[in-house]
Amino acid sequence: MYSNRFAAHIVRQHRLNALLSRRGWSYVQHRNDGASYDLPWLALPDWGLRAELGVAGIEDRGDDLVFDTMGTDQLFFIRGERLPVPLAEVPPVVLSEVMRDVDLFVAAAGVGADPNWYDGGPQGRYRDYWAQSSFGELTPTGRTRRDVLADLIPRLAIADRCTLTDRFLEVRGDLHTYRIHCGSGNILIAPDERYLCIIPDSAKVKEPEMYLPFEGDSRLAEIISKALLLAADKKIKDPVILRQL
Repeated sequence: MYSNRFAAHIVRQHRLNALLSRRGWSYVQHRNDGASYDLPWLALPDWGLRAELGVAGIEDRGDDLVFDTMGTDQLFFIRGERLPVPLAEVPPVVLSEVMRDVDLFVAAAGVGADPNWYDGGPQGRYRDYWAQSSFGELTPTGRTRRDVLADLIPRLAIADRCTLTDRFLEVRGDLHTYRIHCGSGNILIAPDERYLCIIPDSAKVKEPEMYLPFEGDSRLAEIISKALLLAADKKIKDPVILRQL
C-alpha cells in the first residue's frame, strides 16, 4: 500500500517547501502550535490519483513556530475519498516519476547534504544520520549522478588524477587524496577519512537547482568544481580550507 524507500530522512523544511512548489506539489509549512496540516501531496488527475508523502516536525528554530527540520515517512497513493491504492495498481510511469520527485526532495533538502551539519545538528543528535547520509550507500539519484560522472570525468583536464569508485570520486592532489561522495558532495581526506568542509559560495545564496541528472544538477556541478579545486590543492588560498589540509 505504500513505499518506505524514502522514510526516516531528516530534511530542512524551507528547502523542502521550495522543491515541492517547483515540482507542482501542494504543501503548507508545518508549525509546532498543534495545528492540523495536510501532508505534501501531488494531484494526478489523468489517473484519478493523488500522491502523498508523510512528514512530521522535529526541530523548530526557536524564533517562530515553523519547524526547521522534518522527518520523512511513507509515500503512498490514494483515490477518491481517501481510498488507499496498492503500489502494484499505480501505473509504472506515474510511480517512477513520483519516486524521482521524492528522491530529489530527500537528496536536496536532506541535512546529510549540508556541510554545516557535520557536527550532527542540535546537541549532535543526528551525527550518525549525517555521516550515513553524507558517505553511505548512494540513493537512486546518487547512482545516476555517478553514472554521469563516469562519462564526464574522462573529458576533464584532471582525468588522470581521478578515480571513480562505487560511492566516491577520488581525486589525487599534491598534498592529499580526497574522496568526494557522489551523493552528498561531501569530502573525506584519505587515508584517515578526515572530514574536509568546503561550502560553495552558491550554496549560501541559492536553493539547490532542480533536476537530476540534467544540466540543472547543482550537486553535480559542485562535485566537479571541488574536484578541480582539490586536484590543484597546492594552489588553494582560502584560509578556511587551508586550515583543514
